[in-house]
Amino acid sequence: MSLTDTRSAVVDTALPSVTPERHTPVAAPTGTRPAEVGPSALDPVAGTRSLQVLRPGMQTTVQDWPGRIGYWHIGVPPSGPMDDLSFRLGNRVLGNPEGAAGLECTLGGPALRFSESTWVCVTGAVADVRVDGRPVEQWRTVEVPAGGVLDVGAIRGPGMRTYILVAGGIEVERFLGSTATFTLGKFGGGTGAALRADESLTLGAPGTRLAPAVPMGDIPAFGHRWELAVTEGPHGAPEFFTRADFDTIIGTDYEVHFNSDRTGVRLIGPKPEWARTDGGEAGLHPSNIHDNAYSIGALDFTGDTPILLGPDGPSLGGFVCPVTVVAADRWKLGQLTPGDKVRFVPVRAEHAAPAGELGARRRASFGTVLSAGRDGDDGILRRTAIDDETGVTYRRQGDDGVLVEYGTLTLDLGLRARVHALHQHLIAAGPRGVVELTPGIRSLQIRVDPAVLPIARLLDLLAEAEAQLPNSDQLVVPSRTVHLPLSWDDPATREAITRYMHGVRADAPWCPWNIEFIRRMNGLDSVDDVYRTVFDAEYLVLGLGDVYLGAPVATPTDPRHRLVTTKYNPARTWTPENAVGIGGAYLCIYGMEGPGGYQFVGRTTQVWNHRARPTGTAGPGVDRFATDPETPWLLRYFDRIRWHPVEPDELLDLRADFAAGKVDVATEDGEFRLADYRAFLRDNDAAITDFRAVQADAFAAERHSWRATGELTD
Repeated sequence: MSLTDTRSAVVDTALPSVTPERHTPVAAPTGTRPAEVGPSALDPVAGTRSLQVLRPGMQTTVQDWPGRIGYWHIGVPPSGPMDDLSFRLGNRVLGNPEGAAGLECTLGGPALRFSESTWVCVTGAVADVRVDGRPVEQWRTVEVPAGGVLDVGAIRGPGMRTYILVAGGIEVERFLGSTATFTLGKFGGGTGAALRADESLTLGAPGTRLAPAVPMGDIPAFGHRWELAVTEGPHGAPEFFTRADFDTIIGTDYEVHFNSDRTGVRLIGPKPEWARTDGGEAGLHPSNIHDNAYSIGALDFTGDTPILLGPDGPSLGGFVCPVTVVAADRWKLGQLTPGDKVRFVPVRAEHAAPAGELGARRRASFGTVLSAGRDGDDGILRRTAIDDETGVTYRRQGDDGVLVEYGTLTLDLGLRARVHALHQHLIAAGPRGVVELTPGIRSLQIRVDPAVLPIARLLDLLAEAEAQLPNSDQLVVPSRTVHLPLSWDDPATREAITRYMHGVRADAPWCPWNIEFIRRMNGLDSVDDVYRTVFDAEYLVLGLGDVYLGAPVATPTDPRHRLVTTKYNPARTWTPENAVGIGGAYLCIYGMEGPGGYQFVGRTTQVWNHRARPTGTAGPGVDRFATDPETPWLLRYFDRIRWHPVEPDELLDLRADFAAGKVDVATEDGEFRLADYRAFLRDNDAAITDFRAVQADAFAAERHSWRATGELTD
């Protein structure tokens, strides 16, 4: 059935003028509890309406909109429907709040039996939909009788996902304020997983159905060639990409790769020329940068591979993003199918369609992007000087975010101190319209609801804030020393390297042994020197959520312990949970299984307590762990990690104890004083300079080797 055929069956009836409540929380910044998401919680045992899963479908999950807001800073993505537009339109015609929990179906849908007569609406990609064997139309409200079966078959396309919305919504336990399922994190949706056969879900009390069908003019256009409206930035030309690179990015039809999912949509396209030879302390490849917060919809170049980051994507990372899909067009990411073509169309940020709209102003029914031009500013909104030595750059992150960057592209804990000061200032000020705050190494991401706080006004507020921030040398913060076990060169990390060599590439310079690669890149005499350096180091936690779920990005306080490496290119598709790796000058503990790019040194115990069942009532500012189920993350900003060696079998025992709730993490309270740290650097300047000279020579030799073998090009 063509798109025209689908629409011809839908009644073009305008919805009533009364708009259902939009459950779009303007979430409080870090340190306060975000607003509840979706419909008001009802007692799940009080109602009798339910559905039973007869066939679960290929990947059917419970989602709500806008998802799990307020925890980006600790590596918890929002999740929620990947195509929010189809989801919200279905809820709206049923009389539900737009955020009410429903089902997202990937490639094929489920068969569901309803205990009572229930109105449903199936939206999204074209699929065969039947009620008790009788074909029914999508985008219409359809009544399923008591005991009746709704059967959503395989998706025939175009598109990738269908949505099942149910009058009254689906009621499951909230986790961190939302019912949205995040399967990689194993939470949300009641079970933390996709639907299973014989599972039952409780339904809420239905409201009043608003219309027989979604108006034809509101139904989004589907196809196999997609145009995505994007804004420039945060990382454009000529700093990171050449002008020719940027012209290629917006002038190329990329192809959707089969290895795509809710974390991100991989694309096949031309390799950039790059405006830099490398990423300096951030890594050998020119795509590498000091870790900063990502935006959903960002085009992330992980090495030379472009990936559109999805609603289950990582919050922090060290790769450049030249353009960002505007909020109103991000629904399209959920419908991109392997083999589809994608073209990026730059638009002026102030001309982006309102993401809060569902009707004609959303412009989703057009198959093309209407653009009156681009911003033409390379993603730079403003630059200013703080003092004679430090400047600040405000970079655009879509039409709903700003990335504040301090100083130059170097690792300087004084810049992280400045980020901390701004972060704390904004928490205290609590400007209306700020949705989330996420600090990086030398940056702070500020995400807003532009309908409440326009970007221009945000920039003015930030300028006013700079005049009120204290001198960075005054920074004194709590800083615990946290002692963690490390299984050096763990068998699980060896397995991940083997999988990478078999499934991605076998000729990478870091294969077959990451530790030997680290030795070579840093000019060390033996791998034993790598071992001693890691275990002697004290790692200062600068960010959380680097590769999900409270995973720290940390760097040694002593520069002589900073082993510099580059990241995998392309990235791994699988990394074991709690693997420990080094990328650039940073160390990371992977919070869960998933993709990754840091060079492995070993594996440790969990940094996220999966036994905790937080409901969102404690809020992200609380620093308890294990004893308080509201805060499942272990580490805090400015903690110091010290490693002690354990054997692989011993680590497995420790991990089993942790999983069983027997958490025993040794910590010591303390403080981090920036003034004292700077005095330490002055006292050890000569030795630090000598170490860096040897490291720089090895780094240059590795880069020359890469160029000789074609790994890098001029």
